[in-house]
This record gives sequence, structure tokens and C-alpha cells, in this order.
Amino acid sequence: MTPFDLSLYLVLDPDLCRNHSMVETTMAAIAGGATIIQLRDKEAGTDGLIRVGRELMQAMEGTNVPLIVNDDLEAAIAIGAHGLHVGQDDLPSQIARKRLGPDKIIGLSIESEEVAQKVDRTIVDYVGIGPVFATPTKPDHKPAIGFDGLEKLVRMVGLPSVAIGGLKGEHVLPVLESGADGLAVVSAICGQDDPQKATADIAEKLKSARGHLT
Repeated sequence: MTPFDLSLYLVLDPDLCRNHSMVETTMAAIAGGATIIQLRDKEAGTDGLIRVGRELMQAMEGTNVPLIVNDDLEAAIAIGAHGLHVGQDDLPSQIARKRLGPDKIIGLSIESEEVAQKVDRTIVDYVGIGPVFATPTKPDHKPAIGFDGLEKLVRMVGLPSVAIGGLKGEHVLPVLESGADGLAVVSAICGQDDPQKATADIAEKLKSARGHLT
């Protein structure tokens, strides 16, 4: 399977990336220290995701940073992406694994203890846990769980985990203290005047927080 590092997980938002294209934002973020990229665009449709995803795969070649597609299995396959992230209301992870094969990364969103107890660890490679805070980039999200909820779900799932939901650089230390492997960000990078600097600032906070915790 493609190796992956959840430390600094960028979820692309096409509206926020308007001033810098998705590709430009991605490459700036990778230069700044982003470790994994998720292509998420609920309005683009499969064809739109494939077009942007292929541009991203070409631009990201040689970076060793995986590209994950949100929700759209057919797009992930057509793009040749490194993996797929699914939510509780999306395609079942068992079907995703069967279609993608053993070498692709499969991520799953976790929002509650009930869901955490049902995760099939033989299929899912990592979980996205949240939302930690309410966030305007995903208005249909489940209730915020806070850092206490994050810590509880990290322990329950026992898989590599990334925290998501309204997170910024200032939240790095409590995210790592919860036991999560990293944080997923959207507006903290997408839509910033200098996405590379914004990413590098978070990457530096991650380095400092890890030093503090060791």
C-alpha cells in the first residue's frame, strides 16, 4: 500500500481555492509541508473530479504525497488516485476495498462512539474523526465533538487517525495530545494569501508540539 502520513492533511475546497487554483494551492501546500491531499468537490460531478484529479496527479508526481479522492469511487479509479475517503452516508468501505484492491488507501469518517465501534479494521486504513468544531466548509456536518470527544474516539478506533472540523494551527497541540496522528485543514490553507507560508506555519507548530510531547 502507498505509505501515508496524516500529520498535515489538506482538504481542497474549490471555492476557497478560487484565487489560487486547486493545483497551485496543492503544490504550494506540499512545498510548505502538507503530507496528504484530499480532493473534495461536491458540486463538480465525476467528470469534473476526474479532470482536476488528473491535473493534480500529474503535478504531484514525484512528491511522495498521496492524493485521496472524497466519496467518488469512479473518479478515484479513473484518476489513478492513491486512495478514497468515504463518509457514513457514502459508499460502504467494503465495496470500496473490493473495487480499489489492497494497495489503495481507504479512509473513513467517524463522528460518534456508535460508528467507531463498527469500523472494520481489516478494510479501513485510517479514520477522519470530527467535527472537532463546527465549520462553514461543511454545513451538513454532525454535532461538534470537541477535544474530549476526539480523544475518546481515537482510543476506541485504534487506527491511524486525523482530526477534522474547524481546525487551524493554534489547535495542533491539543490535537496531538488527544492521540490523533494529525489534523486536517481546509480554510487554514485554502484561500490564504500565501498557501505555502500558511502550511509551513502549521508544519512548524506540528514540529514544536511533537517536541513538547516527547
